[in-house]
Amino acid sequence: MALRSLFVTQVYEASLAGERDFEGFNAELEDACRMLADEDMAGRAWCKQNAYGGYTSYASLDDLPTRASVFGDLKRKLDRHASAFAEDLAFDLGSRRLKLDSLWVNVLKPGAAHSGHIHPHSVISGTIYVATPPGASALKLEDPRLPLMMAAPPRRPDASEAARSFVYLQPEPGTILMWESWLRHEVPANAAKRERISISFNYGWR
Repeated sequence: MALRSLFVTQVYEASLAGERDFEGFNAELEDACRMLADEDMAGRAWCKQNAYGGYTSYASLDDLPTRASVFGDLKRKLDRHASAFAEDLAFDLGSRRLKLDSLWVNVLKPGAAHSGHIHPHSVISGTIYVATPPGASALKLEDPRLPLMMAAPPRRPDASEAARSFVYLQPEPGTILMWESWLRHEVPANAAKRERISISFNYGWR
């Protein structure tokens, strides 16, 4: 008897924490994120109108890599990881390449959450984590086959990670997580007493 693992969902995980002067780089990232949260009036207005619990630059700023040098440095680091992930996924990119389409800041207040969603029109999506105080939300990933399991019984509590319907990944500062953009994910309520800060991104095939 044999079992085959077919159509596997890959999630890429890496960390910048081991790089030289990571603490200084991460502190500069956090300062830049907090500065945007204070000064981006259009973004704050969008968050208020859409009941976002904190601040995101998603709907207001599309030039972060050129707006501040630390975001430009981050883009170059992310490009290398996205290239490695694409290789692991065996993507045949032909004459085109993966290009960073969007990069945005998320400052999630205590008690706030981000409901389940996907990232249409992108190939690879992900997040790098800047501040994850004790109690900060994990990233919740959903089995993409879940809507098709009409009559399936639930999984046992001791099911392996690969067999679960939901997987929670608990990042630390410097953690990079990437996944294919069709993978549904969410951020449960932030149980920390301080803001959870992250920077999310999308890569398109251009």
